[in-house]
Amino acid sequence: MTAEFRRLGKRGSYRLGKLRAQGIAGTERPIPFRPQFVRPDHRWPAPVWLLGLLGGSLIMAGGAVAGWWFVPFVAGVLAGLANWIGAWRLRVALPAVAAMAVVGWGAPAGWAAYRGYPDGPVARLMSTTLGLPRYAAAGIALTMLIAAAQALAGYWVGRALTPRPADD
Repeated sequence: MTAEFRRLGKRGSYRLGKLRAQGIAGTERPIPFRPQFVRPDHRWPAPVWLLGLLGGSLIMAGGAVAGWWFVPFVAGVLAGLANWIGAWRLRVALPAVAAMAVVGWGAPAGWAAYRGYPDGPVARLMSTTLGLPRYAAAGIALTMLIAAAQALAGYWVGRALTPRPADD
């Protein structure tokens, strides 16, 4: 009995933190919420990707001015190949590539229609031929949709050409 009195107040003598009912597992600590688009293994920071998307938009704008209809597909392939290095998730990269195509192809077409170049009447004729409202904006919106579809198809090809880990 005197030995127990000597242990009173000393470190580790009570062991109250280790008391538990037998056969009942302890509760696990909750895992803190972490958004899926945040990945620590990005090899390129976001500003590099934004500059790449801006460069892709400028390439597409140049292709639109030159009349090269295949440029959104080529820019999408390049974005898919670049994503092998950058490792962005699909739910982030797909909207970014689609926005790149819409801005890159739609800005020159909208500017030409606004300035009165012949692209406006052609877009209006295209929209009325397809049964859309008789506005140049409808034809330009359809053109931007086609450019986005081309860029996404190109992005898919670019990702298919590069090896990916199984978790993506």
